[in-house]
Amino acid sequence: MDPADERIAAQIRSVLAAAEANDGIAPIVEAGDPVLRAVARPFDGQVDDATLTALAEVMRATMAAAPGVGLAAPQLGIGLSMFVAEDPARLDPETAEVRRRAPMPLRVVLNAGYEPATGEEVAFYEGCLSIPGYQAVVARPAVIHLRGESLDGTPLAEEVSGWSARIVAHETDHLEGILFFDRAEMRSLATNTAVARFWNQPSTQQAASALGFALPSGMLL
Repeated sequence: MDPADERIAAQIRSVLAAAEANDGIAPIVEAGDPVLRAVARPFDGQVDDATLTALAEVMRATMAAAPGVGLAAPQLGIGLSMFVAEDPARLDPETAEVRRRAPMPLRVVLNAGYEPATGEEVAFYEGCLSIPGYQAVVARPAVIHLRGESLDGTPLAEEVSGWSARIVAHETDHLEGILFFDRAEMRSLATNTAVARFWNQPSTQQAASALGFALPSGMLL
């Protein structure tokens, strides 16, 4: 096995051992760890199916416990192109409509990539489990083309829209060493407490006006 693949396999074994000792929950690495800035290695059989399935379950459990709606393997210190995502989307109807946020069932994606499907962008506050305590407004495509593979190796090629597209894009960015701060409008930077106090509206119009940043052209929110 290639030394880089051996390193990936060792990282996976280490995470699974740590999770086994902690009720199935693995520690999440935070910004500053080099693994979050490296391009993840494609999955190419570095571990067997049972081990990969066990990793997917640990990632799901860790994401849910955080709590979060997405988690990429680099966030557990594994330089592998893999993420999990699940969004119950428990919001009031107005917020759900403005943010185009609908429930997304659990999904596990290997070797993911995406491209914008249209020219439309939407901007909302988002955060990251690897940058705890802070959020910022990020403009992302309203609709994306997702490609990759499912856990069993089935090829994926589909269109994802709304808030689900935001989650998928955020997690796929992790696989390229990109953190949401790299795409954020930094004048919008706020603590979670400040977002809850000042910017808990369905849209980001008030935040943009008060903090002095622009929303994407044509964004009618």
